[in-house]
Amino acid sequence: MELLHSGKVRDVYADGDDLVLVTSDRISIYDVILPTPIPDKGKILTQLSLWWFEQLSEVVPNHVISASDVPAEFAGRAIRCERLEMVMVECIARGYLAGSGLKDYERDRTISGNLLPEGLVEASKLPEPIFTPSTKEPVGGGHDQPLDFEQTVERVGKDLAEELRRVTLEVYRRGSEIAAAKGIIIADTKIELGYANGVLKLGDEVLTPDSSRFWGADEWKPGSVPRYLDKQFLRDWSGQLTDWDRTAPGPEIPDEVVEATRNRYVEVYERLTGDRWR
Repeated sequence: MELLHSGKVRDVYADGDDLVLVTSDRISIYDVILPTPIPDKGKILTQLSLWWFEQLSEVVPNHVISASDVPAEFAGRAIRCERLEMVMVECIARGYLAGSGLKDYERDRTISGNLLPEGLVEASKLPEPIFTPSTKEPVGGGHDQPLDFEQTVERVGKDLAEELRRVTLEVYRRGSEIAAAKGIIIADTKIELGYANGVLKLGDEVLTPDSSRFWGADEWKPGSVPRYLDKQFLRDWSGQLTDWDRTAPGPEIPDEVVEATRNRYVEVYERLTGDRWR
């Protein structure tokens, strides 16, 4: 196999006409890869994505060819997949007020051009899920920038922009229904879409603790900071550091924070799938 790309978390190999997507235990925040890996993270993300791809197969096709036909050294953390011509827009759906969406709302009551009602607070449920796309910047090319729908149309055309919005919101709605039955709230999520043989397909990862905000439904209360079951926990830890300016190199992660982060990934995997993590 030929290594085509090594990203913040994933390594992409070419194997004939296929790609082999390998998910490492690396973790990044604020576009910086931290020097300390999270044990089992790559396998958890891979197995959870595969579970979600199956759950969502009637909503949108995906790029998966095989989870078993991969090199032995990558077993459990790799997917053989189709090559997609990726749409250069990050497709984000939000159902609750959190993160950068909260900051945008507090500024002018809008998120990516979506006007929201007055009186919302952190962790408020939105009247309905909204599509809040952003640019898709290359690694090292700076932070992704928010787009409103008109800007998305300018980038990809009206028909594709409408399809991106439809698919993103449907993935979020269906995923949220499934998660709610397991006692999990999906506050927001990011998906990536691309074309294979003219068909728009879901790629990369889907509804994982790296790409989504997960909260325990029994712990959710608008106006308070939820207990995150995702990577936000690590961002919050880093926010307490006084000697890191969010540029490389990132700080070492203490053992207790590594363990707490891993435990959250395991918890959300087990609660969603119903399977015990081995």
